[in-house]
Amino acid sequence: MQPLTRTRAVRGPFDYRLTEEHGEVAVGSLLRVPFGAQRALGVVVELAETSTVHDGRLVEPEQVVGAGVGSDLVALAGWMAREYCSTPARALSLMLAPGAAAGTGARRVLVAQLTDAGQAALRDGSRLTAGQRALLGGLAEGGPAEAATLGTGALRRLERRGLVSLQRRARPRRPAGHAIGSASATPPPLTDEQDVALRALTGALGGGHAEFLLQGVTGSGKTEVYLGAVQAALDAGRTAIVLVPEIALTPQVLWRFRARFGDVVAVLHSALSLGARHDEWMRLRGGEARVCVGPRSAVFAPLADLGLIIVDEEHESSYKHEGDPRYDARHVARWRARQHGALLVAGSATPRPESVRAMPRLRLDRRIDHRPLPPVQVLDMRGFHQPLHPETRLALADLRRASGKAILLLNRRGWCNFLSCRACGRVWECPDCEVALVLHRSRMTRVPPTQRPDHARLDAESRTIRAARDSARQDAERAPGANAGPSNFVACHHCGHRERVPERCPACGSVSVARHGAGTERIEHELREALGSDPAHPFPIFRLDADSSALAGRARTLEAFGAAGAGVLVGTQMVAKGHDFPDVSLGLVLDADQTLRFPDFRAEERTFALITQLAGRTGRGPLPSRVLVQTLAPEARPIRYAVRHDADGFVADELIRREALAYPPFASLIRVVCSAAEEPLARETAEALAAQLADADALVLGPAPLFALRGRARHQLVLKATARQAAIDAVGHAVDRIAPGAARRGASVSVDVDPR
Repeated sequence: MQPLTRTRAVRGPFDYRLTEEHGEVAVGSLLRVPFGAQRALGVVVELAETSTVHDGRLVEPEQVVGAGVGSDLVALAGWMAREYCSTPARALSLMLAPGAAAGTGARRVLVAQLTDAGQAALRDGSRLTAGQRALLGGLAEGGPAEAATLGTGALRRLERRGLVSLQRRARPRRPAGHAIGSASATPPPLTDEQDVALRALTGALGGGHAEFLLQGVTGSGKTEVYLGAVQAALDAGRTAIVLVPEIALTPQVLWRFRARFGDVVAVLHSALSLGARHDEWMRLRGGEARVCVGPRSAVFAPLADLGLIIVDEEHESSYKHEGDPRYDARHVARWRARQHGALLVAGSATPRPESVRAMPRLRLDRRIDHRPLPPVQVLDMRGFHQPLHPETRLALADLRRASGKAILLLNRRGWCNFLSCRACGRVWECPDCEVALVLHRSRMTRVPPTQRPDHARLDAESRTIRAARDSARQDAERAPGANAGPSNFVACHHCGHRERVPERCPACGSVSVARHGAGTERIEHELREALGSDPAHPFPIFRLDADSSALAGRARTLEAFGAAGAGVLVGTQMVAKGHDFPDVSLGLVLDADQTLRFPDFRAEERTFALITQLAGRTGRGPLPSRVLVQTLAPEARPIRYAVRHDADGFVADELIRREALAYPPFASLIRVVCSAAEEPLARETAEALAAQLADADALVLGPAPLFALRGRARHQLVLKATARQAAIDAVGHAVDRIAPGAARRGASVSVDVDPR
């Protein structure tokens, strides 16, 4: 039995005594158990005839609760705990039914059904009012219906006369659907390349574990190959998981898969209500749904006889989970496919060098109907101080006159990057994270969960300081003359901290506050001013980023842009991912070299992928198309390759560079971050960990300081190893030795294998 505790020092498993009163209990069953002075949920990880603990000292579980998981997911959790230096309890918590800890169950509603006596009463019409006759007639024509929609009081009176029956029935909570892009229940004719790829995939189904990288230029029809492979898996009596990189992409992909396969498709993602997630999970577990679509967490879908896992846009870093355990859904998908003898298909127009080196490739080198990829023009922004190049403004003006569509990518949200004082140079920074605050001029509708302060990890002193500061800030905002109005603020994109826009510098008193850079909010404003507003010929501007709306709003934005006759879709990297709008004729990339400035060995790979993916959103229809790329580094290697649409050349060049520098796929990286409320404790914890790893068969880099995050100082170590498993084991053992003592002093240690 593994109690689901978050404490690293309490690892388990622990022995409990089962009796006949507990009924049928198997590996994966979920039980409520006494655990010290607490009551905890526990997952059965093994059944044994004997125990190393004297039977007289064993306690019994209190009861079997909720829906457990299969033994395959228990095995997966054990592997993840070892692979990502986490604990079995934390890994198992990812496998459970949504809401299991809160006791979430099926929704039950009161349903009315016409009885034989009710049918007889309708025929002779005796003793029925006009309203009763209409109500019974509706049930006779439409069948059983929810009582709440018909009037429960009237139905109760008819029930007492025996004319209707009222019963509580389960009513699944189904996620809403959105019609985004084209979808058909009938498979279209395949191109020769699609046919060759699909034959290879269907031939591999049923032959044990196999892997393929489906590399296809944007618009080449990879999704149609996915659909064909899923159909083959279903025809073989097996199930399938389809992973997409972003929640925002889920409605579009779900629309296409439901159009083809109907209700056998379920969706899992965190933006659904807890009840809807629970019901979709139960449909998958019970076999009613046999295909699961969703972002990275969908890799844990409780499907039996798994035959196919698809990882779409496999190059995306969003497949890496930032919580503990810090798993990579692509790596988990590979392990799970091997566990089930299933087929793994990873698809991308810009695949990772790791995937190119590890997996056999299937190619889709031509677009549907053999349309060419759009020409890409680089605009040198050196010497320009406005966010839009003159050539970009001309292209947008031409687009408006032609009533066309464009997608504009700027991978930075907000109004401007940061504020500084022109007099003394002070930069406004987050008090908790040591990063610049970003100016916003429209109210954020939500703070993404991954960016909210993690109060559970702050000690009591930090929470007291935060509460006092928040109280003081609220008092200042309520004071007469508070600056800038309710919809202007500066915000931290790491922890969600917000402040009013400053009127003057608190360091020197100057009122000269400069704004630097541009984000999607400002670009939206610039476009509205540049393109004007003519009621007779509307030209809408749509914005898609983490600030603009929640998931349902983003789906509606994409739906509206697809339905519009003309307009511009402005957004962060999510506008470059997976969308299929055939009438987009202009692609725009602003500040294309921004990602090159990140201190990350993958910076060039991400820059190339971002430009190439955005370019692929254009030119899918009959209109002449082009792409404009604004940059301060026109000669940068990834930009030159992206202009030529040369993914093969870029990957070959990148593999040479990585081999010379011993980066993945030629070595594995493990990052360990030590944090504490006070900087000395974070540093001491990192130094102690480094000493524990002195004999590890790996290059240990650091400790080195990191910027503070959510009120905690941080230091990190990075291990570079060619013997991956040995390095993981060494880190896991070292963390287990120092973490309990560090936790007692208020420090925490987190391990990130294969950091993104």
